[in-house]
Amino acid sequence: MSQTVQIPVSNMSCAVCAQRVEKALGQVSGVEQAAVNFATEKAQVTFDPSAVDMATLVDAVRSAGY
Repeated sequence: MSQTVQIPVSNMSCAVCAQRVEKALGQVSGVEQAAVNFATEKAQVTFDPSAVDMATLVDAVRSAGY
C-alpha cells in the first residue's frame, strides 16, 4: 500500500532546483512518484513504506543540496 507525504524543501532558487530534487527522490528505491513545487517549496512523494522510510526521503533531498 502506497503512502503520500509532503516534504518541505527550502533554498530552491529556480525551477531547475525543483527538477534536481524530483530526480533525487525519483532515484530512491521504493519511490513511486515525486513532484516538487518550486513556488510552495514542497515535494509531494508517493512511496512504498515497506521499502523506504521518511528519513531516507529527507536524506535524498539533503543530498541534492536542499
